[in-house]
Amino acid sequence: MGAAVIFSIVFLLLAITSTVNSCPPGDLAALLAFKSALKEPYIGIFKSWTGNKCCENWYGVDCDSKTGRVAEISLRGELEEPMFQKAHHERYMTGMISPAICKLHHLSTIIISEWKGISGNIPACISTLAHLRHLDLVGNKITGELPTDIGKLQHLNVINLADNMITGKIPASIVNLTYLVHLDLRNNKISGEIPRNFGKLQMLSRALLSNNAITGSIPASIATMDRLSDLYLSDNQISGAIPDSIGNMSTLSTLNLDYNIITGTLPGSLLSSEGLNALNLSRNTISGYIPDVFGPRSYFTSLDLSHNDLKGTIPKSISSASYIGHLDLSYNHLCGQIPSGSPFDHLEASSFTDNTCLCGLPLKKC
Repeated sequence: MGAAVIFSIVFLLLAITSTVNSCPPGDLAALLAFKSALKEPYIGIFKSWTGNKCCENWYGVDCDSKTGRVAEISLRGELEEPMFQKAHHERYMTGMISPAICKLHHLSTIIISEWKGISGNIPACISTLAHLRHLDLVGNKITGELPTDIGKLQHLNVINLADNMITGKIPASIVNLTYLVHLDLRNNKISGEIPRNFGKLQMLSRALLSNNAITGSIPASIATMDRLSDLYLSDNQISGAIPDSIGNMSTLSTLNLDYNIITGTLPGSLLSSEGLNALNLSRNTISGYIPDVFGPRSYFTSLDLSHNDLKGTIPKSISSASYIGHLDLSYNHLCGQIPSGSPFDHLEASSFTDNTCLCGLPLKKC
């Protein structure tokens, strides 16, 4: 084989390798437009975003090994990132998420989290990214509303938009995300009601909606969610009664409804539930008696019923619970003697203060 032929083969192989490692022109243009809308002054995370080999050398960019298309943008501002530990600088980025990100049609993961200063809206066109599975924009200053058509993202597993300044309602289309497992909208300014058919999210394991301005009642359809383990609705403006059926959910382990305006009586099913082990109903206007339904299946690491309008005596069956770690019944209208034995033998007076006429240890004698 002549030298000219060998040279031609080597040149061809180098050209093929260069083409494989280089960024598709459309993806390259979209990434550069995305970068131009952001400013990160301390660490220099975009210093590697040069040349055309975005799939090889660019920080936070990963590509599909088969198609060569950009599949992931992962820019985390957490201090645990090795780059930040070496630089010894504060994590901070300003700017906005450019709609150019929607031109990366093969994206499955978008993580732009904990940068403190990124503002602007979530681009509405993000609902066109048909392959998107993971959306994480936690810990920024993002405003505006959730994209109306977010329900079109049929493969979406994770939505984490906590700790921003998002307003507006939870889009009705969200219930179409049949593969959604994790929904975190905590610490925003979201208003309006939870969609009545929220229970359609049958794969959902965690629904974290605390510290917003959500109104209306708790949808009864939530009780049909067979995989839901954590429901956080604290610090909203939720009203109405707690649906009795929620206590019958076999997988629900944490239910936080504190700091709302919930009325009605306390469902006994919540106290006799086999799976529920953390229940916080404090700072509502729940009335009536504490149901005398505790039993060996009752296991609570924390049970907080404080700051309500509960009356009557503390049920004696509570002593039959298999475990109660923290119990708070303060600031109600309870009366009578505090039962003896577990769990009362390890509780302090603060768990019972400001009731009508409770007595007995750890309070004064009857």
